[in-house]
Amino acid sequence: MSYKSVQLKEVLTIREIYSIHYFEYMCDFSFPGESHDFWEFLCVDKGEVNVFADEKFHVLKKGDIIFHKPNEFHDVKSNGLIAPNLVVMSFSCASPVMSFFEEKVLKISEPERILLAQIIQESKHVFEGRLDDPYQEELIRSENPRFAGEQLICLYLEQLLIQLIRRYMTRTDPIHPTIVKSIKQKADGELFSQIQEYMDAHICENLSIEQICRSNSIGRSQLQKLFRTRSGYGAIEYFSRLKVDLAKQMIREHHYNFTQIADALGFSSIHYFSRQFKRITGMTPSEYASSIKALSDHPN
Repeated sequence: MSYKSVQLKEVLTIREIYSIHYFEYMCDFSFPGESHDFWEFLCVDKGEVNVFADEKFHVLKKGDIIFHKPNEFHDVKSNGLIAPNLVVMSFSCASPVMSFFEEKVLKISEPERILLAQIIQESKHVFEGRLDDPYQEELIRSENPRFAGEQLICLYLEQLLIQLIRRYMTRTDPIHPTIVKSIKQKADGELFSQIQEYMDAHICENLSIEQICRSNSIGRSQLQKLFRTRSGYGAIEYFSRLKVDLAKQMIREHHYNFTQIADALGFSSIHYFSRQFKRITGMTPSEYASSIKALSDHPN
């Protein structure tokens, strides 16, 4: 037999990355703004922020992602009430299809959220330094990086952009193929989101595995498998991390002291709250508050 190869077409290619950040800002944080000759996107993981893109003002909430084209001036400010968590990434891409993202504010779906998480996770093993330093101007390679980490970051980013284009382009557009998802994947995603919403609604309580299963009509083993697959944690550990994430937001919003936060989130004591907080974040609540304040007070 005489085989003939097919040269694969690439419609979107990324070869340079300038920054990868995950920020946990205080409620009064303000970044003065900048412009540069490469692309940047900002995605709200939690909370809410105000963004100016040239002359346009946007209020972005959880799941919103905004793209800044090259040489577009942009700034970001907390709204003074809600302490936001943000993913910010900048990169070069000369592919013509990037014009799709100009002046766009989109909403990410669960698969895209997972891709963002994978980019953040890989970057921790590939680059040195902190992901929460907004004034970092250069990514420094780690001395012992994870194998092929840089390539995976590139692939995850390209996949993220392609998936957004596929989902938002009309069927009449020539570069819009159909997104195919299995029924099981869709059902699992919907169930995971349902239980996430249930946990959010009961964040101030001490939920048990039995309560979660009973309220969401799911078996114990199925629940644990779902959460291990989707988040990497068991259901109760995931719930504990949700509590600590909310505690971090409340600390950054300055409205409550540590005892009030512990009480509001259903911790049995301030000491148990502090132990859980340090176990999950590596810092005590006081250390976390000081580190975030130092970040916010960074000179321009």
